[in-house]
Amino acid sequence: MGAQLLNGIALGSLYMVLSSGLAMIYGLRGVTNFAHGALYMAGAYVTLSVSVHVNFWVALIAAPFALAIVGAVLVLVFFRRLQERDHIEVGLITFGLSMIIERAIVIIWGEQTHTIAPPELLSGSMSILGTTYPTYRIFLIAVALIMTVALVSWIRYTRTGLYVRAASQDVQAASVLGINVDKISLIVVCVGAALAGLAGALAAPYISVSPVMGMQILITVLIVVVVGGAGSLGGAMIAGMGLGVLQTVGNIWLPAVAALIPFVALVLVLLWRPQGLAGRKV
Repeated sequence: MGAQLLNGIALGSLYMVLSSGLAMIYGLRGVTNFAHGALYMAGAYVTLSVSVHVNFWVALIAAPFALAIVGAVLVLVFFRRLQERDHIEVGLITFGLSMIIERAIVIIWGEQTHTIAPPELLSGSMSILGTTYPTYRIFLIAVALIMTVALVSWIRYTRTGLYVRAASQDVQAASVLGINVDKISLIVVCVGAALAGLAGALAAPYISVSPVMGMQILITVLIVVVVGGAGSLGGAMIAGMGLGVLQTVGNIWLPAVAALIPFVALVLVLLWRPQGLAGRKV
């Protein structure tokens, strides 16, 4: 049971990293970015290529950096031009971008599934409270924890973080007060895309790298953001960890219905607390 609980924490950690970026983008831009799963998948494939030609440690830096550049392109080419458009139109466009990115990945890397071995330093197992557990998954949990502390500290204690919070509450008021909303938006989307790249890099040695991995996780991450509270960073982190643990433990106790847990959580939250755990009403 101890190992399964740790598996749930590892999966929840992956959800935390990925959903944090999506929650930030939605909180500031009001954009439901359906391309977020494709960005996560792209991060995994960048990690695959860099790991093969250099090593995993370089890939762990290269993937978030490459996806931050993609995020900048999304802002400059798409999001700014669409900021006055209806949310449904923007959602459809990001969904189309997701399809384009996925097809580009298939053209470049092919349709086969790839596996990445963790680096030698993180191979093998270690003992955690009497439970033998893979070292790489402990590393994944640790990275997610460090990311959480760093992200929350950035939002709470830096000037840029203050501007992000102000713009998330009211873009027009923030602009009147002299905040460069376009610049803040660029930073937020780049950070959100970089987090998707980091999640993909962490997932590469954890699960198989395949052209369907983005779509497989996208629905769950969207549910995490809604359950946590649309636009709430803290809510997304809590919901991501909670759903990861519930899904993993559910696979042991109720394997026939474990896949339904995120959807049940979504229905209950929308019925009884539409604003989510810590956000505004959806």
